[in-house]
Amino acid sequence: MSTATARSNLGNTIAAHAILITWTVIALFPVFVILINSLKTRKAIFREPLALPNAESFSLVGYQTVAKQGDFFLYFQNSMIVTVVSLTFILLFGAMAAFALSEYRFRGNSLMGLYLALGIMIPIRIGTVAILEMMVATGLVNTLTALILVYTAQGLPLAVFILSEFMRQVSEDLKNAGRIDGLSEYAIFFRLVLPLVRPAMATVAVFNMIPIWNDLWFPLILAPGEETKTLTLGSQVFIGQFVTDWNAVLSALSLAILPALVLYLIFSRQLIRGITSGAVK
Repeated sequence: MSTATARSNLGNTIAAHAILITWTVIALFPVFVILINSLKTRKAIFREPLALPNAESFSLVGYQTVAKQGDFFLYFQNSMIVTVVSLTFILLFGAMAAFALSEYRFRGNSLMGLYLALGIMIPIRIGTVAILEMMVATGLVNTLTALILVYTAQGLPLAVFILSEFMRQVSEDLKNAGRIDGLSEYAIFFRLVLPLVRPAMATVAVFNMIPIWNDLWFPLILAPGEETKTLTLGSQVFIGQFVTDWNAVLSALSLAILPALVLYLIFSRQLIRGITSGAVK
């Protein structure tokens, strides 16, 4: 490799990292503003919203209010249960359906794939009234099961759409070799295919985790009870018609942001690989 080529590659790498850092700063700036304001007095929030907390403006009153008013840790637990279980079902059932559509040829294969993809184009909230009627009829109102079922149905179309494209790229020779060695179709799926599509699985998990974690609509409609409130719905207790406790709201939002940040840090490499797979040959 010539010196000029090496310098050009180095320059491109530096430029790419500079762009990535710039967009990361832009994306994380609102999170930064929420975090610093959650540690300040109310006067400081409105007087200097972009300033860091100091000895005069520092205050933990928001976090104290969150801990005392409402059962915040129960709300957090409910959100974790709903999100984790929903993502597990989305990834498991979505991967199984994607494997069947990409691996086996049968009459109606394309029609079935199109039917599953319709869920991406038609928002599930259009069917809110029918969903509520079904939950009332089955006695699932004010249960976390209702939310898990709805979020699983909401996330499956996108999961099948993304994972089926990745599974079509898995080597047929590898799968046939597994069949020759006596592996069952389930063993091929779990031991050979799934490890190869982990970037796609991480992409699906992140894309579905944020809407589920931040959703207010379905918790308000299907599970508004005190024992089943999610974190987003529980945080609304600090927002009134005439008075809003901004310290508590910002503190609750800061705590709610943490799981999303942790998930991103865990799956960031797999997420980037999943999004950019096939972009560069």
